[in-house]
Amino acid sequence: MRPVVGITLGDGGRPGFHAMREDYVRSVEQAGAVPVILPPVRAEDAAALVDRLDGLLLSGGVDVDPALFGQAPHPKLGQVDRRRDDFELALTREALRRDMPILAICRGHQVLNVATGGTLIQDIPSIVMGAVEHDARGPRWRRVHRVDLSPPSRLREILGQDTMSVNSFHHQAVDRLGEGLVVSALSEDGVVEGLEAPARRFVLAVQWHPESFWSRSDSFQLLFDAHAEACREEALACPRDPARAHAGARS
Repeated sequence: MRPVVGITLGDGGRPGFHAMREDYVRSVEQAGAVPVILPPVRAEDAAALVDRLDGLLLSGGVDVDPALFGQAPHPKLGQVDRRRDDFELALTREALRRDMPILAICRGHQVLNVATGGTLIQDIPSIVMGAVEHDARGPRWRRVHRVDLSPPSRLREILGQDTMSVNSFHHQAVDRLGEGLVVSALSEDGVVEGLEAPARRFVLAVQWHPESFWSRSDSFQLLFDAHAEACREEALACPRDPARAHAGARS
């Protein structure tokens, strides 16, 4: 059975448009799942959409509105998209309510933290003393700083490494942790690079962009494979219709 994974979609920094790098779709496909794109719609429609999914992938994008975690805008705050924020927070909370598998990337990592009651650092360079370069230029797959994975953690278990170098394209970061989340990776300057929810079936978040490596031999495909496997288990345990249940029995 190929599980259905919903991937959130933004405007790519161009208001009035919907845009996404194909890297997310290819990574999900390579993991054996069916990707479905989720543009920001009404927050009240989140539950109906989750009904049709086996898992959720929260993608990257613009800054999260600080009003959603009780802060005034920092002078360095970038573009925000409140419609997307409201939709993705509702989507995330509904997926969490059902214990649906979630993989969250970059902005998605931050959305997960805010959805569970956490806060964000609004601008790393002006707030984190001695910070390394987190908003790098160059090819999407260029690795620019080190990340240390916490033992024990599911992230470390999946990737099989204690430390690694990653790409990085962000200036916001996780600050106070949301309820039920623990840190599973830190950059060398102490910025949170990985989150997970140990009490959940599969809730994993990274601050870097693993999808950018989908066509390379040094990929992070293991993250997408582990998520897809959790989604497959969800599909078999909670079939959305009789045809899918029958297909699951044959697989």
